[in-house]
Amino acid sequence: MAMTMTQKILADHAGLDHVVPGQLIEAKLDVVMANDITGPMALPIFYKMADKVFDKDKVVLVPDHFTPNKDIKSAQNARDIQDFQREQGLTNHMIQGKCGVEHAILPERGIVVAGQCIIGADSHTCSYGALGAFGTGVGTTDIATGMATGELWFKVPSAIKFVLTGKPTEYVSGKDIILHIISQIGVDGALYKSMEFVGDGIQYLTMDDRFTICNMAIEAGAKNGIFPVDDQTIAYMKEHSTKEYKIYEADEDAQYEQTITIDLSKVRPTIAFPHLPGNGHTIDEVEAMDKIYIDQVVIGSCTNGRMSDLRKAAAILKGKTVHPEVRVMVIPATQKIFLQCIQEGLAEIFVEAGCAFNTPSCGACMGGHMGVMCKGEKCVSTSNRNFVGRMGDTESLIYLASPQVAAASAIAGYIANPEKVGEQ
Repeated sequence: MAMTMTQKILADHAGLDHVVPGQLIEAKLDVVMANDITGPMALPIFYKMADKVFDKDKVVLVPDHFTPNKDIKSAQNARDIQDFQREQGLTNHMIQGKCGVEHAILPERGIVVAGQCIIGADSHTCSYGALGAFGTGVGTTDIATGMATGELWFKVPSAIKFVLTGKPTEYVSGKDIILHIISQIGVDGALYKSMEFVGDGIQYLTMDDRFTICNMAIEAGAKNGIFPVDDQTIAYMKEHSTKEYKIYEADEDAQYEQTITIDLSKVRPTIAFPHLPGNGHTIDEVEAMDKIYIDQVVIGSCTNGRMSDLRKAAAILKGKTVHPEVRVMVIPATQKIFLQCIQEGLAEIFVEAGCAFNTPSCGACMGGHMGVMCKGEKCVSTSNRNFVGRMGDTESLIYLASPQVAAASAIAGYIANPEKVGEQ
């Protein structure tokens, strides 16, 4: 029976010849991941099932959400997972100053590769589909079960095929593409489905673009997002990992609930207005409105804190100054990226422009610390969610955008077109 990429991965990990949408299966897991919020909650449940993790190479705990520790409770959470890592002898020992944001550090360390079945106690675990893996977010009990047994049940998802054609223009990135798609199909347009991306336009998307697109698949309600493995993917894995990987390809006659074609050459820089990632407006539409003045800009997160993201932001900010009424935080996603920003001179560009250049953390993105907003403030953020109260007060407003739009807006003091930075 014909299957999609995701269905083939799940079938293989369940030891089955084939699966069909809606089927319940038990699948073996290659990676089980949690963070400093979800990990500590999973530990008491884990100890009711086992004394030792199923495989010390395959369980990863990453302190990133409330680190650097913002208060006593977050310090205790970080201590709990640090102690657990040491007690269990986990191979991939993660600690502040030596890791980064979970969905950036796992690919960077070569922990995730093509063909794997990965669960994480964080909804943006779907990021790993950029490598041709099945990654999905699960709850705390499921993570505890995964750590103890190395297996978990899944309902096999149906799929939507997104055919990407054409070449994006200079100021259009993966963030604009996924915001465009979500604005087209809605925040529940792919509910519990696999978003599978194909087409000759993929060749123009960097790995960072693909990570961004898969990262936000959950914002359309998807179970996962996934790209086929090509030469770029293989080159990335060879650079970052020594693990064996497996390439799965969808059958030509695989069944999809829907096929949607996106001409990348026609996608414009896109901004998601409050309070949904699907509330997308092109920069052309924004320019036709009254100026939307802002108080804050955040450039970073598991969505857009990778090296190419920061290079794009720095290219716009170089030699310019952040608007006097705007505060800007730049947050590299990993320590390696942080150091590379220093080595390439990007940190100097950011600081000279008037940005705070911060250590890797999820804090600003999820309103934990490092940039919480007060009532009435507006923020342009390169993160993935703009729900009510996501980054602070329930009456603050978040506009999701690419690093280029964020940087241009930081200079202008309002949501601005990166194509026109020199005109501001």
